[in-house]
Amino acid sequence: MAAAVLSLEAVTLGLTTPVMITIADVDTSLALTVGLGLAVVCLLLAGMLRAEWAYLAGYVVQVAAVALGFVVPVMFVLGAVFAALWTAADQLGRKIERERAAAWAAYRAEQG
Repeated sequence: MAAAVLSLEAVTLGLTTPVMITIADVDTSLALTVGLGLAVVCLLLAGMLRAEWAYLAGYVVQVAAVALGFVVPVMFVLGAVFAALWTAADQLGRKIERERAAAWAAYRAEQG
């Protein structure tokens, strides 16, 4: 679920690039670096979620997405939505892993 959130967020962040260039009058090279850079980071992190540090890096991306709202105001709202989705995915995933570990331990204890 977390990988799906990051993948969809990559699309959104990639689409902020033309908005930054045309509407916010951001320099083209800076807009490409920020917009496409964050999109690439999201896609890379989506593939690295087996490592615990990738989840922490995901929270950093969420902060950057919300901060992008200072340039493209709608990103305050979209960034907050993705941050909420990211937090929910992280918390739900951790809950599922805890319950899976407890069920596996109970099964192994039952088997002897």
